[in-house]
Amino acid sequence: MDFSSRIRLEVRVTPADVGKRVSVRQLDEDAPKGERFTDTVGVLTSWDDGVLLITRRSGERVRIPESSLVAGKVVPSAPARRRGPSASYEELARVAARGWQPVERERLGDWELRAAAGFTRRANSVLPLGDPGVPLDEALSLVRDWYAARGLPAYVQTATGAEGTQELLCAELEGRGWTREVSAELWTGALAPLGDVPDPARPVVLSRTADEAWLGRYQRKGMSDVALKVLGWGSPRSSEAESGGGPSVWFATVPGADPGSPAAIGRCVVDGRWAGFAAVEVDPSLRRQGLATMVMGALARQALSEGASAAWLQVETENAGARALYAGMGFAAHHAYHHYRAPEALESDSGGRAGAR
Repeated sequence: MDFSSRIRLEVRVTPADVGKRVSVRQLDEDAPKGERFTDTVGVLTSWDDGVLLITRRSGERVRIPESSLVAGKVVPSAPARRRGPSASYEELARVAARGWQPVERERLGDWELRAAAGFTRRANSVLPLGDPGVPLDEALSLVRDWYAARGLPAYVQTATGAEGTQELLCAELEGRGWTREVSAELWTGALAPLGDVPDPARPVVLSRTADEAWLGRYQRKGMSDVALKVLGWGSPRSSEAESGGGPSVWFATVPGADPGSPAAIGRCVVDGRWAGFAAVEVDPSLRRQGLATMVMGALARQALSEGASAAWLQVETENAGARALYAGMGFAAHHAYHHYRAPEALESDSGGRAGAR
């Protein structure tokens, strides 16, 4: 956030503002002329020993010496969204969790411990939406024990960058030696424009189950029975959804020249007003031909017919191609999410279990 040169600069943040979203300007007298002022916007996660720690929307943590501050103020808890459906972080976190369900779960207060034999971090991490009901150190000890009993590393999934996200919990975890391994973003957009794409030039086949060809195109190899359950392959959730009892899972396939090698695939979970897209994969030799758009369009039309109106998806921060594609479809970032791994698990785990985000 810019500070106008026409008003008197003053520092109006104090240690009492920890936990609030702030905008501060600092002076670096050693920097070249014209680059001496730096603005930082984010959640003030600590103010100790003369140093401010601010967590930006992306999850990046910035340390600022108190002595370098020239201006600062508390700002609204989250910027107003200029496009796309309105939604709280908690609503989207719960919808995303229902769209990628573990095979085992247990409650710890308002936290949910999730396990699926190590298939993806999302299905094998704690979703901490609220108070665990016990002090944090005790909660984290219980978390470590729960995952250790299943032969899994302990992960906590957190989020930053929206109202109600967990910047303070991120700081607490890092202060206890937990390591952030993966960050990604959840993007949202309107569903109707996706369904308005022209009729596809190639057929898109929708199914309640993923056949062997679909699974062969999916980027995660060596699919276990547990992985298939997470995907919703042959899951009773599909039949329950038809009677209004749960999310509705669909798989899309664009057939290729070889019947056993699809040109493109995708997955969509319809849950109330939301349609969640995942596993959009295209044969590398057929990219840039609009196949991903065709897949998402077919899935979007199915979701619209079931009453959905908004869309979400998750994209890794370094995947420039996917980000450009989804931005062109009208999606925009809602918040970032991160997976923190317990310190004692860093050396004991082989690393093979948690290779997927």
